[in-house]
Amino acid sequence: MEQGKLHLVKFQKRWQLLSYAEAVLYALGIAVLCYFITETVWFGLVTFIMSVLLFVFMKKPWKHNLNATSSYIDAHVSEASFSTGLLLQPEDNLSNLAKLQRYKVSEELTKRLGDISPPNALKQAFLVMLGCISLGFIFHKLAIFPGVANELNNPKNTEQIQFVATDSVQVKSSVPAIEQQEIRVVYPSYIRLGSKTTTDPNIKAVAGAKIHWKLQFDAAVVAPVLDVMGELIPMQKSETGYQVQLPLTASGFYSFKFQNEEGTEFTSDLFSLEAVADNPPEIEILGLEQYTYFDFSDKKLVELQSTITDDFGIDESYIIATVSKGTGESVKFREEKLNFKEAISKGTKSIRATKTLDLNALKMEVGDELYFYIEAFDEKQPKRNVARSETYFAVIKDTVGEQFGVEGTLGVDQMPDYFRSQRQLIIDTEKLIKDKPSISIQEFKSRSNELGFDQKALRLKYGQFMGDESEMEEAPAVIESHEEGEDHDHTEDQENIPKEFMHDHDGDNEHNLVEQHGHEHEETSEEPEDPLHDYLHNHDDPEESTLFEESLKTKLRKALSIMWDAELHLRLYEPEKSLPFQYEALKYIQEIKNSARIYVHRIGFDPPPIKEDSRLTGKIKDIKNYSKNETTSADLPFEAIKNAVNRLEQLVQGEEEFKEDDTILFTSAGNELAQLAIENPGKYLQVLQGLKSIENNTGRNLENYRLVQKGLLLALPSTPQVPGSEKVYTDEINSLFLKQLEVYD
Repeated sequence: MEQGKLHLVKFQKRWQLLSYAEAVLYALGIAVLCYFITETVWFGLVTFIMSVLLFVFMKKPWKHNLNATSSYIDAHVSEASFSTGLLLQPEDNLSNLAKLQRYKVSEELTKRLGDISPPNALKQAFLVMLGCISLGFIFHKLAIFPGVANELNNPKNTEQIQFVATDSVQVKSSVPAIEQQEIRVVYPSYIRLGSKTTTDPNIKAVAGAKIHWKLQFDAAVVAPVLDVMGELIPMQKSETGYQVQLPLTASGFYSFKFQNEEGTEFTSDLFSLEAVADNPPEIEILGLEQYTYFDFSDKKLVELQSTITDDFGIDESYIIATVSKGTGESVKFREEKLNFKEAISKGTKSIRATKTLDLNALKMEVGDELYFYIEAFDEKQPKRNVARSETYFAVIKDTVGEQFGVEGTLGVDQMPDYFRSQRQLIIDTEKLIKDKPSISIQEFKSRSNELGFDQKALRLKYGQFMGDESEMEEAPAVIESHEEGEDHDHTEDQENIPKEFMHDHDGDNEHNLVEQHGHEHEETSEEPEDPLHDYLHNHDDPEESTLFEESLKTKLRKALSIMWDAELHLRLYEPEKSLPFQYEALKYIQEIKNSARIYVHRIGFDPPPIKEDSRLTGKIKDIKNYSKNETTSADLPFEAIKNAVNRLEQLVQGEEEFKEDDTILFTSAGNELAQLAIENPGKYLQVLQGLKSIENNTGRNLENYRLVQKGLLLALPSTPQVPGSEKVYTDEINSLFLKQLEVYD
């Protein structure tokens, strides 16, 4: 019975698939027809996608579900006896007679459904596709629609360069026009794009390209020039007209000027020159921590994986690795250039580069540090763009450091006993454990208690870096229970044994260790409550200290917590249990110190020479205090544009007529707007053309005035002042919040 339902589902899927195939055939025929008419691949592709969606929506293959399939089979297969629907119902809900009928239908459909074809119009769709393809081929051969192809392939080719007279007096002679114009863009050789020919005067190309203009006039012209942002470049006469060449180095605007035989000067509209910058390569390092630490016994390998991309092609890329040896003034640096595992082909736009850095192969030892970054160059000419990644660090931990020491008879240790380093505490603890069998119990407990105090002093000292100005908190009240089997018989007289052997300054004199800055202040009802208390970052709170970044704060907090345990066991005369905590605290302290290190290249410094005759004399006769008074005047930015907007408002209202002095004003406004439009020429092109038509007396009408005024207003930057702002918030917290946002002066 399940076999019959399975064949029913297969029949349904075949039906849906044939419906989709019909839609694809219809769409393919229409798309090929459009391609032959327009001769544009992208237009044919868009037509195909839109046609597929349209015919799929018309055919609605999703409506051919199991219920529709069951109804179709009941109507076309007599052996089904209109009982196909029984296959879609749960068997438990059927009677014995229905189950028998279901079994019979399942057997019949298993035999018959393979020979039955779902309803479709596949042949019709195939014939329509062949007809559309044949019709399109005929149109293409007979060139019935040549204008459509030219319009789509060169949508802006019909934009011809038009000229108008610069003189406001009517010109009796006709204006020379361009019969043919050709603009060729020659790209730099490293881009590998060759050249492109267009008749669109608005040019957008990569910086460094060369632009060639060829113009052919229908009448004789005199001294034609190319005007690029005020720079006049004469055009050279050729066999058919005039030509000029210009390297594209920056964005801007240009126009053409010439005179006719009668001496009348003509100029064209403004057109944009947009130089697209060649961006430097982009480097991304994948899955690598910025700091990597290795123990001496670790396998010292750094797996470096990166992706390097460039818009036009990569020239070369490598790794700069610097090994640092030694500390202090004896530090030495060795720099190496390492190649990637993969060979980099010139001109590749995207590569995945990997490298395994072996610290042993770099001859690194314990305590040495490796700084490395990736450097990449593109093929830009004449000077390549360069990019470099962030610097990454690899460090081999130095767990044993050298300590300065002298013989007891040769010097005096000036380091106070109450402030020792963690490494020194470890050495003293190990010495105490070693001397335990040979010293008395009282001396052992006294020395253990002293080490506990030293551990406390060190903890308080490091606590200052977390913002602690006094001891952070009391020791935990509940002490973990001792291991079973240990004999700790403490009587009432022995409960305060550590106090008996404490330093005198362990309690009252504790302020000698850490300077106390905090004082208790009793809160009274007279003190006003600070409204910003809940919003401020309180540096007095140890948890909100910002001396370190979050990862370092976490490590230092762990180290302080471990020091608690180390001190606890020393106070309980258990130096053996304290020693592992001390080693762990030392590990965190070393990691914090190494993480906070910053590598910079050494640079030289030459101090100014000192006059030996005046050195150490103490005379300050010629030494004078330096003072300087300077008055500067700030020019108002875009003053001409603002004045032009006001003048245009008067012209729009009809209050005054256009004057000759206005030409100078609009020329200045155009120069200021051109400076703004260098980065984005297309945005202000229409406004500049309107200004130029006002200067040339060809656009002095109400419509052009309004267009130019709107464009100039949009070009003006927004002013930071807020005229007429009033203080409307009287609530204290809102006033302080708005003050922080600089709403008020």
